[in-house]
Amino acid sequence: MIVITGAEGFIGSCLVARLNHDGFNDLVLVDDFDTVANRNKNLVGKRYSLKVERKAFFDWLKQNENKVQFIFHIGARTDTTEKDEAIFKELNIDFTKQLWDCCVAYGLPIVYASSAATYGDGHFGYDDDETKLGLLNPMNPYGRSKHEIDCWATAQTKKPFFWAGLKFFNVYGPNEYHKGRMASVIMHAHRQIAETNSLKLFRSHREDYADGEQKRDFIYVQDIVDVCIYLMHNRTHSGLYNLGTGQARTWNDVAHAIFNALGKPASITYIDIPEDIRDTYQYFTEANMQKLREAGYTKPFTSIEDGIQDYVKNYLNSQRYL
Repeated sequence: MIVITGAEGFIGSCLVARLNHDGFNDLVLVDDFDTVANRNKNLVGKRYSLKVERKAFFDWLKQNENKVQFIFHIGARTDTTEKDEAIFKELNIDFTKQLWDCCVAYGLPIVYASSAATYGDGHFGYDDDETKLGLLNPMNPYGRSKHEIDCWATAQTKKPFFWAGLKFFNVYGPNEYHKGRMASVIMHAHRQIAETNSLKLFRSHREDYADGEQKRDFIYVQDIVDVCIYLMHNRTHSGLYNLGTGQARTWNDVAHAIFNALGKPASITYIDIPEDIRDTYQYFTEANMQKLREAGYTKPFTSIEDGIQDYVKNYLNSQRYL
């Protein structure tokens, strides 16, 4: 059995699809099922053995740990605008610590989802060197919750025999339809262009960045699941890993790729960043990917042009799910 937490969500459901594609159908899906409108569509057609509600999971695991071979802990509260620290403590911190301790006790390998939000404003760069964790200062409760787990995990004397914490950068791709405001800019931009033949991007509020020239490391969800599968099969180098492409691209690059995928001429205007996220807005993210490469992962990452072409033409245009 392979356990996937957050299995009904964006990345989790794409991971389920990839596992099915690779012939793994004895899957245990863990989530708060049916709590988010339309999210259950992410699992239509997927093959699995069992669904387990998050609150019942640890009782289930205690009774079935001898049947489990691997755990992907993808589930988390990911809303970067949420201010209630208690929510993140319950869902992101306490749950992950309890799951980690179970993996130690039961001898189970685990890959868990961290985030590039742990790097804060990027003042100290985007290097997944674990000795530099103490320098980082995340800018919101979500980032702080992920950073706390990263620091806690690396400091533990008792660790699973294999573990990896993956610092996801800006992920986009199919099965994010339910995410609302937290969906990727690619999904929102596609909808806006399809409806209006134009696109509004955030204006820069810093003198060192022109409008639309803010840069992010955008990674296609297919690359995320490729790395997860690689780590499941190659359990030799435990630790924290960045998971981006290693190449920052501008919002303008993204916009032009979407217009091109839709066969429309580019028409872009710029609007102010909402005040509730302006102070914590990241102007540049770029993953240092050397550590994962040194761990043996050699597959090239999807370019923003190729990823958007696939996402737009094969999923967004028809609202298809993976």
